[in-house]
Amino acid sequence: MKKALKVILIIIAVLAVIFIGFSVANKLHEGAMNDYIDSFAKVEYDNQLTPQYDEDGVAYFVTDGDFKIMHITDVHIGGGVLSAELDKKAINAVAAMITAEKPDLVVASGDISFAVPWSGTINNAYAHEYFKRLMDNLGVYWTVTFGNHDSEAYDFYGREAVAQMYEDESLKYCLFDSNDGGIYGEGNHVINVRNTSGLITKTVIMMDTNAYTDEDPLGINWIYDNIHEDQIEWYRGVITKYSKYNSDLLATLPDSEKPENIADFTTVQSMLFVHIPIMEVREAVNLYLDEAKTDELEYLGGKIGESDPYVYCSEIEEQMFETMLELGSTKAMFYGHDHLNNIVLKYKGITLSYGYSIDYFAYAGIDKIGSQRGCTVINCAPDTSFEITHESYYQDKYLPLYEKEIVDLTN
Repeated sequence: MKKALKVILIIIAVLAVIFIGFSVANKLHEGAMNDYIDSFAKVEYDNQLTPQYDEDGVAYFVTDGDFKIMHITDVHIGGGVLSAELDKKAINAVAAMITAEKPDLVVASGDISFAVPWSGTINNAYAHEYFKRLMDNLGVYWTVTFGNHDSEAYDFYGREAVAQMYEDESLKYCLFDSNDGGIYGEGNHVINVRNTSGLITKTVIMMDTNAYTDEDPLGINWIYDNIHEDQIEWYRGVITKYSKYNSDLLATLPDSEKPENIADFTTVQSMLFVHIPIMEVREAVNLYLDEAKTDELEYLGGKIGESDPYVYCSEIEEQMFETMLELGSTKAMFYGHDHLNNIVLKYKGITLSYGYSIDYFAYAGIDKIGSQRGCTVINCAPDTSFEITHESYYQDKYLPLYEKEIVDLTN
């Protein structure tokens, strides 16, 4: 008994020494990472749009021209000394694409952090702070919605604490809002685009698809949570509110200021950004893979790179897609999570778009693969229409500050 206790104490002591050693190393490494991030220059805009805030504190941009949104996802910054070189590659890629695209808004749809033991830290604050520093240094307006890895059960900081990190008042360009309305999740929020007449041309909605179910709190079995009922009701309220806003404003505008496509304004046109794809994405992908003959499905581009079941969504039934169809507002939904998928399908009139992932770290060997790495550019026109383009990072137009790695683009 005494020998067993002695062995246990020795193991605990060794683990404590290892933990303290990595903690010290990560703290010393923090300065070097910050210096690396600070080496990237601010993006030069000819005429950068600046957001304003309405009476409810909701950010909005005003333009009579196109509005460019850049969607990035699954950056997967480990934040520790063991992931440092891969973290630098991810930061280099993000900075290069933003610098070239000069978007009006960047939406990062989750899994910014991947603070796992083999990164050298489970302090997820490192990853989030590095990303915040990069984005604000670049001087581009940006926001996030969270993924399952942004606050693991074993990480230092839970989801609410991570949300508070992004509400840091010192951030000049971050438009994240954790939403204290009592609904499930963190960061269910809205950013609007208006024309000079005041009409909303696009409502950009960010929603938290949460992480894992109580049945699988550590995510070992990949049992994912999804959008909860009160979040869907919040979404309904958003669409109702801004549709009424547009309708009331249209009633007061002179005919010379009214758009030709009035119906596209009376029901506000929106797009939705989440992390984990909803069940209807799997449904649409399966129809595509089965080569189903149906007018409800249209292939728009991209590929499936994940293995069966291809789409790693929640198995919990929810009414998000049905509500989107009912309200007729959201014409496109963007997500990540499945790093090797970048397929875009139109299903029952709604465009379902995977984003290109950034990940150099989470999947074994993914740093050597490149066909899935890049960004999604969404050009929103003033008539409420939009165009989606997937952009590979490995194009000549993306000139990183540090050398771009050679990867396999054939997979």
